[in-house]
Amino acid sequence: MMLLDPVAYSHAGQNLTGWLARPPGKARAAVVLFPTIANHNAASERRARMLADLGYVTLVADFYGEPVPSFEAAGPLAKALRADVAHYRGRIAAAIAALRQVTDAAGLPVLGIGYCMGGQAVLEAARDGQDLLAAVSFHGVFSTDAPAEPSAVKARLLICHGDADPLVPREQVLGFWEEMDRAGANWHFHSYSGIKHGFTDPDSDARGLPAIGYDASADRQSWAAMLSLFEEVLGA
Repeated sequence: MMLLDPVAYSHAGQNLTGWLARPPGKARAAVVLFPTIANHNAASERRARMLADLGYVTLVADFYGEPVPSFEAAGPLAKALRADVAHYRGRIAAAIAALRQVTDAAGLPVLGIGYCMGGQAVLEAARDGQDLLAAVSFHGVFSTDAPAEPSAVKARLLICHGDADPLVPREQVLGFWEEMDRAGANWHFHSYSGIKHGFTDPDSDARGLPAIGYDASADRQSWAAMLSLFEEVLGA
């Protein structure tokens, strides 16, 4: 199994550790991967390895800079991080900057993806005008304290959303569409009927939470859509 290497960086006095997956051959692009509210775990490592196998040097970002002992413990950490949108976006930007400084990523175009809270994070990066070729959100949250300004969004956007996700009501979906239109963003929105939050994680069903559930078809289709967008923006 491919081992991920630690990458030390910092933000606002907090030491952080990203985890880097390197391709077996020449890298075609770099990807910053924002994990779920639980931060770095087996699911984010698996996705990083999958991307590396396809030629993408991939950094799993660190939200908190400290261990998350349980899913329940993640909530207060996330709440504190997201309490100030400028601070939150600074933490997100620090991960992107850390990836750009990795030797393996030098000079490569940078893309961003995220899952759950990470999906929100990659959209915040786009709203913040980060120089990403594409930003892909998987079952992310669309709410923000600082909607995108006109012409701020540089990244091509792909949003993969479960239409039965109780964490993201329909009015939030429509509000996001309107926000992106006002900003002049280039966005694709894929909505999967009957699908809950967390649909890309095979362990979702084992958590016993009514809001989340794995769906193999939505997982495959969303991953394929991401790869197709990557091919397009990279000009392959």
